[in-house]
Amino acid sequence: MKTETVAMILAGGQGSRLGKLTKQIAKPAVPFGGNYRIIDFAISNCANSGIKNVGVVTQYQPLVLNSHVGNGSSWGLNRHNGGATILQPYSSVDGEKFFKGTAHAIYQNIDYIDQKDPEYVVVLSGDHIYKMDYEKMLEYHKRKDANLTVGVMPVPWEDTSRFGVMNTDKTDRIIEFQEKPEHAKSNLASMGIYIFNWARLKQYLVDNQSKNRQMEDFGHHVIPAYLRNSEAVYAYQFEGYWKDVGTIESLWSANMEFLDPDHELNIRDRDWRVYSRNPNTTPQFLTASARVTDSMITDGCYIAGEVTHSILSHNVKVGKNSVIKDSFVMPNAVIGENVTIDKAIIGEGAHIYDGAEVVGIEEDIAVVGYGEEVGGYSDEK
Repeated sequence: MKTETVAMILAGGQGSRLGKLTKQIAKPAVPFGGNYRIIDFAISNCANSGIKNVGVVTQYQPLVLNSHVGNGSSWGLNRHNGGATILQPYSSVDGEKFFKGTAHAIYQNIDYIDQKDPEYVVVLSGDHIYKMDYEKMLEYHKRKDANLTVGVMPVPWEDTSRFGVMNTDKTDRIIEFQEKPEHAKSNLASMGIYIFNWARLKQYLVDNQSKNRQMEDFGHHVIPAYLRNSEAVYAYQFEGYWKDVGTIESLWSANMEFLDPDHELNIRDRDWRVYSRNPNTTPQFLTASARVTDSMITDGCYIAGEVTHSILSHNVKVGKNSVIKDSFVMPNAVIGENVTIDKAIIGEGAHIYDGAEVVGIEEDIAVVGYGEEVGGYSDEK
């Protein structure tokens, strides 16, 4: 049975700007906000938008990400004629084994998309924090009779050099695209959210491959090709909270913003939930010496110290007389006694030994990596 829309979430990025936090884990699988991983937002958007078929394209360090997504059951996607499918690189006839770019990742998965026989393909990044109804964007795409619609939002002019920037006419048709321009003509930045008419995109990708030309990336190659050929390409302006958590500072600040009960994401909205795969663990436990203020504490945490304006993910242990302030602590971290943590991100499974200090200064956020040890015997090796 024909499925109108298939979503393809590009989740293979290394996230090198996150440094030691992504040495052993893909960026979309990085924990966020206590109960979540970054990719949860894109998958939840698909589920809430009524998209039943979701392909998750992975590549770099995919083990945790693959296990987390599974068949999509945590998002209600494990159903007949639907579900989430993990799509990894494979050795093709021409010997290619890895995705060379965003468009090449879609090209290598043409067979998966054709099995679903969709009219439209929604291509998404798996590493942004936001809520968005893709159904509304699809309605806009149909109304404009577009071949491609690009999700955009205004950014500060000083930040335009970090994005692909769209210049539009009065009807919101894109007439020019600038990839990370030094002098931008617009401040409408691409969000990495695309809706394509599948038959047309497939034709571009297959024809280009047969002619041995380069069409590896949507921003560098596909969008410019559409514009050169006068395809109907439109900008869909998004209004709401959206954040690319691709740097240590942006990941930290997004988590600190998440503590605001009036946060624009409205995480407690029962009509648009953000779902995740969470462990079945014990309730949190606060000892008589524990002091917790303005913080999010998730299940499995044991706290005997002081926690202020911070997020503790599941199964975090905090020893006596330890102080955690303005910090994000990822799952299964162990923090000993008399430890000071301030303006920091503590990686998943990290161990901070008794008496250690992890303190950030101004814009320099302190970071402890995935499974890293700080203090104690680890400093004597």
